[in-house]
Amino acid sequence: MNPTIRGFDYRRVTVADGVTLNAAVAGSGSPVVLLHGFPQTHLMWRHVAADLAADHTVICPDLRGYGDSDKPADPDGTAYAKRTMAADVVALARALGHDRFALAGHDRGALVAVRAGLDHPQAVTHLAALDVLPTLDMWDVLHGTTAAVGFHLYLMAQPPGLPEQLIGASPDAFFGHFLDAWTRDPDALPADVRAAYLRASREAVTSIVADYRASAGIDVEHDRTDRAAGNRLRMPVTVLQQDWGAALGYDAAGLWRAWAPDLEHRTVSCGHFMAEESPAEVVKALRALLAR
Repeated sequence: MNPTIRGFDYRRVTVADGVTLNAAVAGSGSPVVLLHGFPQTHLMWRHVAADLAADHTVICPDLRGYGDSDKPADPDGTAYAKRTMAADVVALARALGHDRFALAGHDRGALVAVRAGLDHPQAVTHLAALDVLPTLDMWDVLHGTTAAVGFHLYLMAQPPGLPEQLIGASPDAFFGHFLDAWTRDPDALPADVRAAYLRASREAVTSIVADYRASAGIDVEHDRTDRAAGNRLRMPVTVLQQDWGAALGYDAAGLWRAWAPDLEHRTVSCGHFMAEESPAEVVKALRALLAR
C-alpha cells in the first residue's frame, strides 16, 4: 500500500482522451495546484499541502506518466510535451470546478507549471517554481565538466531504446541515486516514502524517459517560439532554488526575470527536495505569493 496524504480524498479525473490523472484533494477556499518533480509523486507535497488546505482548496496530482496516473504511449514525441502536460493540469482543475487557480511546481512539475502559465495565462493566477530553470536556460548553462551534474538529462534525451534499456536494467540504483544525492537531510525522505518513489519510478521508466526526452526536443521548440514572440509570464511569480548560479556561473534571478517580470527570487539552504526538507519555508513563500 502506497502512503497517502493524510486527510486528502483521492480521485481519478479524466483530463484528455484516454488519460486519467490520480489526484489528492482537500480543503476549501481559493484553489492551489501542486505539481511534483522527479523522481517523485504527488506525495512530496504532503507537508505543504496539509498546511495550505487549512484555507485553500489544494489539488495534488500525479503528472501523466508518473505515480498512479495514466502513462500513455508516445509515438510522435508530443504525449509528454510540457504543453500537453500543462493542458492536463488546466483540464484537471476545470473538472474539479476551478477555471482559475494558483500553481506551484517542483522540478519537472515546475516546467509544466511554467508552460501552463505561458499557454493559459487566463487560468493561472499565481505561479511558483521550485529548483529549476526554464528549459532553454537549463540547456544553455550546462557546459564543460559542470554539465556532468545533469548527466541524466543527456541520457534521457537519446532516441527511444537505449535509455529505457539502461535505466530499466537497474531502476532502483538509477532513481535512488537522485533521491540520495539531491537531499541534504535524508530523514526528510522516510523509508516508506522513499520506497514509494522507487516503486512508482520503477513502473514508469518509459514515460519518465519520454518526459525528459521532450525537454530536449519539442519543449525547446515551444520555448524558443515564446522567446522570439516576447511571450512572458503575466502573473506574480516566485522562484525558490538552491544557489546553482554560484556553482555553475550564471545569474539565476536574471534568467528568470527575462520570463517573469513580476518576480520574487530566493535561494534556499536546504537540498533539492525542499518541500520535504524545509516545508515551513516553502509554505511561507507560497502564502506570500498568494497575497501578491
